[in-house]
Amino acid sequence: MVSASPIYTAKQVLIATGGVLLAGEQGNKFYGITTDSRKAEDGNLFIALQGEKYDGHDFIRRALEQGAAGLLVHNETKLEPALPGKKVTVIKVADTLQALGDLAQNYRKRFSIPVIGLTGSSGKTTTKEMMAAIIGRARITLTTEGNLNNLIGLPQTIFRLMKDHELAILEMGTNTRGEIKRLTQIAAPDIGLITNIGPAHLAGFGSVDIVREEKGDLFFNMDPAGTAIVNVDDEAVRIISERWLGRRITFGMSPDADVTAKDIEKNGARGVRFKLVIGGNVIKLDMKIVGIHHVYNALAAAAAAWAAGIDCKTIAEGLAAFQPVSGRMQMIKLQNCAYVLDDSYNANPASVREALMTLKDLKNHHSGYVFLGDMLELGAAADEMHRKIGFLMATIGVNAVFLKGDFSAVTAAGAIEGGMLPQNIFFLSEEEDGMLFLKNNLKKCDWILVKGSRRLKMEKIAAQICNLFGIAAAGAKNSATVHLSGVNEN
Repeated sequence: MVSASPIYTAKQVLIATGGVLLAGEQGNKFYGITTDSRKAEDGNLFIALQGEKYDGHDFIRRALEQGAAGLLVHNETKLEPALPGKKVTVIKVADTLQALGDLAQNYRKRFSIPVIGLTGSSGKTTTKEMMAAIIGRARITLTTEGNLNNLIGLPQTIFRLMKDHELAILEMGTNTRGEIKRLTQIAAPDIGLITNIGPAHLAGFGSVDIVREEKGDLFFNMDPAGTAIVNVDDEAVRIISERWLGRRITFGMSPDADVTAKDIEKNGARGVRFKLVIGGNVIKLDMKIVGIHHVYNALAAAAAAWAAGIDCKTIAEGLAAFQPVSGRMQMIKLQNCAYVLDDSYNANPASVREALMTLKDLKNHHSGYVFLGDMLELGAAADEMHRKIGFLMATIGVNAVFLKGDFSAVTAAGAIEGGMLPQNIFFLSEEEDGMLFLKNNLKKCDWILVKGSRRLKMEKIAAQICNLFGIAAAGAKNSATVHLSGVNEN
């Protein structure tokens, strides 16, 4: 099968990347771009990326066997074994990853549609999905899939742009200084959103101040004619936004924010109810989300959608219809009427604190249990941050905690310091998975939080719990509702 998009001639690739033609003709065409030899299709341009654990040049032969018509390489010494008898166009560049971004940047310029770029220390994916739930009701929208938000994933997303798309929502992640700048240059967003700035990926950045500058590169590298979406309750974001001289839309709990929430009511497992205020518009919302941080995500999504020209009624309907993303504060009711709060996708100190405080609210006077994996990439701050999380678990009244990872002992020490009994702290291993304890102790209306960094694969524990107790049959459809009052759509 030949991919229809993007279509490039060899000459266009040469111009976009500054490459050198080693074989083939400038007029030769490529249909689609791939970096995965296993997914190469007839007519594709295969880009040989080199990572820490792999070298795409080693898979050139497989890409050609799959039907690739062109190769973009930076190491021509690996070409000879793969090329005998093959009629293929070959272009050499200094850096294939840079060239991948250059091609995506070039392809992005073919489209005049609005692009929303978002980053932040936490909440990116949920906010992105909330935006998609809103904007997708009014426009044909391209949205980043999964975690394709880095220097490889973002170009792959951009290459999915088609002529029918009316808007794109592009998530940007980073763990190394300079990535957000490069991603912003590639995506050329018209609207930029930073959800928040906190202690994430400190092993790569060293300090929250550097994280702030890294995230701020989204604003600093946008077109000055664009719009910055500013979290006025986040001091680090405010500092960054002071250097932005263009149009801005603010969000937060401050009544002075352009987009804010008031009269927030926590409604247990049913979610939250609040009034969304956008300018002079007041919108009563019931949402199937838990945690104040998710209300912030909703405000951010509403602000970005408003900046993109989406009307208040559509914003309200989209937020009301939103369903939590799997593994991100997802509430699962078990057959014994206990609940799992599955936040297993990833973890940093800020998101773990938010999850624990949400657990405290949800469990009320019932028991709460926590399966917690390490928070990774924290560098020299790792011990202290794990200790503080352990202490917090004790102070909010967690009944038992099950720890996984190299920092488990530090987290346990913090919990004991906070007053948790050592016999209520368990260390997960192949022999101990915590399921027997839950089987003997979990009761109706109890809550289990599952959270940890991606590498700890805590989603497997969430699945174990669901398999052990069974998931309650789905009842009535989501009762999320929206009521508009005082709305002026003009």
